[in-house]
Amino acid sequence: MYFLVVEDEARAAAQVQKGLAEMSIMSDLTNNGLEAVSMAQKKEYDLIILDLMLPGINGLEALKRIRGLGISTPVIILTARDSVHDRVTGLQSGADDYLVKPFSFSELMARIQALLRRGAVVQQDEIRVADLVVNFFAHRASRGGKRLDLTPKEFALLSLLIRRNGEVLPRSRIAERIWNLGFDSNLKIVDVKMGNLRAKVDEPFEKKLIHTVRGVGYVLEDRDAPQE
Repeated sequence: MYFLVVEDEARAAAQVQKGLAEMSIMSDLTNNGLEAVSMAQKKEYDLIILDLMLPGINGLEALKRIRGLGISTPVIILTARDSVHDRVTGLQSGADDYLVKPFSFSELMARIQALLRRGAVVQQDEIRVADLVVNFFAHRASRGGKRLDLTPKEFALLSLLIRRNGEVLPRSRIAERIWNLGFDSNLKIVDVKMGNLRAKVDEPFEKKLIHTVRGVGYVLEDRDAPQE
């Protein structure tokens, strides 16, 4: 998953990004409301964590502009404003949830999990393809009943592939989502890291699930499964 964190307090921003990284959730960071709107328009995020007190334009105005662009990405407001009026205004402006500072990161993660479960991004905590199982919020993957020892980047890469089961992902899209690299970057890192992942996910097993689509990218799918 890839989140956008919009927060102008450096300590709070670092806390959120560190916690997300420990859950193998990549994130971009901005401390400016106008930049947040621009970033949300240019890149497809799975969720936005949005502060209200921001330079440029405030969080509510940024949220209104994001929704006005037709962007339906789930948004959690994270702010020190705790009045009923502030909560109602935030939700009416297009937020999906509202969490007051100071906050517990475990509560933030629980709210993220509940919100994504309700939406179209992740319909379940766990996805299975053949004998491969990935549990996103437990940060655990196994194959054939044996746990896979994955690095955070490898887990993020596997999570991206299995959530897009059967969809061919171009190298450029993988690089953007996992390493935040642009289209014109050197994409050899994708091939290297994919090789490391396949060594753990596929090489010990007869059935291969991660496939190369020559000249395009990669796809994870069970090619022996019956087609609907």
